[in-house]
Amino acid sequence: MSKAKCIMVQGTMSGAGKSLLCAALCRIFAQDGYRVAPFKSQNMALNSFVTRDGLEMGRAQVVQAQAAGIEPDVRMNPILLKPSSDVGSQVIVNGEVRGQMPAAAYFKMKRALIPEILSAYNSLAETVDIIVIEGAGSPAEINLKADDIVNMGLARLVDAPVLLAGDIDRGGVFAQLYGTVALLEPEERARIKGLLINKFRGDVEILRPGLAMLEEKTQLPVLGVVPYLKVDIEDEDSLSTRLDAGRTVHPLDAAILRLPHISNFTDFMPLEQHPLLGVRYVQNTRQLGTPDLVILPGTKNTVDDLLWLRQSGLEAALLKLAANGTPVLGVCGGYQMLGETLADPEGTESGTAQTVRGLGLLPTRTVFTGQKHRTQDTAAVTAAPFGGAALTGYQIHTGRTEVQGVPFCTLADGTPEGCVQDNVFGTYLHGLFDTGELTEKLVDLLCRRKGIAPDSAALIPMEQYRQQQFDLLADGVRGALDLDAVYAAMGLENPRRNAQ
Repeated sequence: MSKAKCIMVQGTMSGAGKSLLCAALCRIFAQDGYRVAPFKSQNMALNSFVTRDGLEMGRAQVVQAQAAGIEPDVRMNPILLKPSSDVGSQVIVNGEVRGQMPAAAYFKMKRALIPEILSAYNSLAETVDIIVIEGAGSPAEINLKADDIVNMGLARLVDAPVLLAGDIDRGGVFAQLYGTVALLEPEERARIKGLLINKFRGDVEILRPGLAMLEEKTQLPVLGVVPYLKVDIEDEDSLSTRLDAGRTVHPLDAAILRLPHISNFTDFMPLEQHPLLGVRYVQNTRQLGTPDLVILPGTKNTVDDLLWLRQSGLEAALLKLAANGTPVLGVCGGYQMLGETLADPEGTESGTAQTVRGLGLLPTRTVFTGQKHRTQDTAAVTAAPFGGAALTGYQIHTGRTEVQGVPFCTLADGTPEGCVQDNVFGTYLHGLFDTGELTEKLVDLLCRRKGIAPDSAALIPMEQYRQQQFDLLADGVRGALDLDAVYAAMGLENPRRNAQ
């Protein structure tokens, strides 16, 4: 079997749209009949996923794999950094935790990970026709270039042609692109096969004089001006505008606490599709107000974020709402917070040996250990009023929770999971709303409490909705991109060229 061709998308900065452009290319190549897979050698994100074989990877490559129509595989993201502080991260290599490291220690050892990166890439390249590689941040970070393993350093290792994307929505796109190219070494500039201007709103004709000047100054062609596409596809956590969303006008109001170390907020994207439910993220008591539902999401630092809740006044406000009957749902770290105590006897979670008081809304006790639980699961909710809702999801957490009360659901093997007490619900299952069944039952409960009629329109299952959004994304990018040039950069011919 021949080794795959590849194309790499780099950006002028974080948030330039690399992840979505890579997802679009994955979809386009798949639509054109190729077997395609995404790859990112090193991802930094708190949104992670558990593969079918129980390994952990970043969600950006999961989304890209879904766009490509293939099963997520940890080889697509061999290194995942999950920030635990401003200067340190949990380092995950090939889906397994390698340790907690300060930034300086990781930078000293990361070049030693190159053999594992190449092993993952080469293995993946034997199974597909095209690999779409995503860079990270900017290739022109001159203080990091010497030990780069994710931008031009990786492009050199796998001999990848590069597309360089800039974000015009933030302004200064010509300076972004020209400055990035100017800071690269001649051999790095030679890898760039074209420039992309991303997130454009307006008449592209207005840009033409600037595009011509940019091409003249960089000696590189502009291969596309991609419009600002209104597609609903999962974001990476650090720069998601979804977390900044204010209150929208809907009959029902769901408030998600925006914890300092929030993770896997993509769990709640399906709720945003329900016509009756407005979803917003809140950081203080003034924003919280009196919602119809409060959600405590996952977090990378459960103990620290619990103490933040306490200090910010959100704990007292949440307890008052719960006492008045407002439904409260905790997922993963949020579930742990709802219990009576959280014990970290060895300091594996918080860095300090301690036991802290939980919110006391569920009869549970959590003890943190160094071992991480990673599984994909199916389950059926047993707790009223959601009984019978089928769930598919995954667990990814440190800590074991002892439950004295009623479980939230039962896993396929008969194991009880989660906990319920009165109007408070907790579970470790990420992705619990993806089937749509729990969403419908939750909205029915909120409608009954508020005295309004539930919406009779059936929700589109999340997987079907995702696929629709991938097609919209691919159509928008396909119409804006010189795909003949992109295919030529890989040494391929556009299979649709003669059909157009």
